[in-house]
Amino acid sequence: MSITVGQPNKSRRTKKVHSEVENKPLIAGDKPNSFAYWLYFIPGILLTAVFVVYPVLYNVTLSFLHWKGGFSAVSFAGFENWAHLLQDSTFWLSFRNIIYMIIVMVVVPTLLGLILAAILFDVIGRRFSGKVASFLRATYYLPQVIPIAVAGVLFGWILYPDKTGVLNQFLTFVTGHDVEINWVGGTGSTALFSIGLLMVWIQLGYPTVIFMAALQRVDPELYEAAELDGAGWFRRFQAITKPQIRPEIFVVTLTMTIAALKVFGPVFILTQGGPNKATYVPSYYAYIQYFGNATDKGYAATIATSVAIVVSIVAVLFLRAQRRAEEKEA
Repeated sequence: MSITVGQPNKSRRTKKVHSEVENKPLIAGDKPNSFAYWLYFIPGILLTAVFVVYPVLYNVTLSFLHWKGGFSAVSFAGFENWAHLLQDSTFWLSFRNIIYMIIVMVVVPTLLGLILAAILFDVIGRRFSGKVASFLRATYYLPQVIPIAVAGVLFGWILYPDKTGVLNQFLTFVTGHDVEINWVGGTGSTALFSIGLLMVWIQLGYPTVIFMAALQRVDPELYEAAELDGAGWFRRFQAITKPQIRPEIFVVTLTMTIAALKVFGPVFILTQGGPNKATYVPSYYAYIQYFGNATDKGYAATIATSVAIVVSIVAVLFLRAQRRAEEKEA
């Protein structure tokens, strides 16, 4: 019979080594907050400084200058550009159009997306199968994947002004009369309607996907218990669905509102601000001012800075509203 001597001491030494290894910092340094930790932040800080901080500061500085571009002289303008902005009727027209953009890019897609997500999750997913609901969800999200230029060309074909336009052909078939509405270039109202139609189609998939993902964490037994109690779909939607996904509603509304305030692509592709500036938005107006011939680049920077200020204010208001709602629930 053999007896092993010293095994307990070896075990204690091993535990001590493991303990020392666990207590050592991952990066060499005498203190946990050693400068070595900050090395990991340097790439992100540099990228943010070059592509975010510097352009913002340059744009704000340019808003206080007069500059025609190129090698032309630069002169200090003070608040002249800002005073001109407050009196510029074209700017206020573009700003009023933003209210319409918020309706078609935020209000309508959010409401429709909320209803669609609830139907796909609570009705189609339960009565048919999850695969059917997933297929329909992917179908609604597809326009988000399509580049805005491709979507604009597609809708330009649909909204073509003469008889060859798909929408005009459909209306001709329904009414029995020849319809040749110039949707994009006729009047300001039809042009805005065309842009709104495009943006609802593009934006609808985003809230639908987000809300369906949020509904995955809702306990299915809540719906079953409510259904056993005789609650219909709308009652289940009001009492269960909407309160459970309120944080996602705030996120979707905030991100889509910011996108509406900065909208540019659809206007540039479909109408280019026409007819007669009826579809101008601040981002497109700033683009025209900056890249136009003999235009004041400082004034374009003023327009862009004003949009950034509005976006910041809206973001702060949304975050405060979300915080208050969470405090009330707590």
